Amino acid sequence: MSLIISDQAWAASARNLGVEVACLRAVASVESAGTGFLPPPSNEPKVLFEGHIFHRLTNGHFDATAPDLSYPHWDKSKYAGSLEGEWARLNAAMELDHDAALESASWGTFQLMGFNYPACGFSTVRDFAEAHRAGADEQLAAFVQFIDRPPFRDALRTKDWAVFAAAYNGPDYAKNQYNIRLATAYSQHCG
Repeated sequence: MSLIISDQAWAASARNLGVEVACLRAVASVESAGTGFLPPPSNEPKVLFEGHIFHRLTNGHFDATAPDLSYPHWDKSKYAGSLEGEWARLNAAMELDHDAALESASWGTFQLMGFNYPACGFSTVRDFAEAHRAGADEQLAAFVQFIDRPPFRDALRTKDWAVFAAAYNGPDYAKNQYNIRLATAYSQHCG
């Protein structure tokens, strides 16, 4: 297992999408500082567990018994504050509803939400999670499968960071200056 995306995978992915490698690297930089794994000895994929998604997927069934894991609205204060802590939250949620928990986390280098597993080319969320554990090139492959459609691919081709940001990160992307951060990261990867 390689924890670093290979140059060959970057090049092939960019060629298949018709985009510059720098565009793909920009997304990786903004989403995960360019690495999709916790440091050794863990080597688990980076995850961010989203309790409001878990709430939605489980119809609020665990709101009363696990209020730190299941809640109706996004709440930044619920995050653990560390990569290891997010794994602890995900593991606790998996004890309640395994697949819903996997679908409620964002995964790896590109922080793809687990519920997007079909759009990433997987039959099950468990297959999606295993691919993210398998290596960095597999994380890139899932991302490429996910964005190989409008508006993602077209926005990267034209470097329309606002359109990509809205599609990938949601309508509130400007609050975090997501589009500006993508443009800056792209510029850094071009040089």
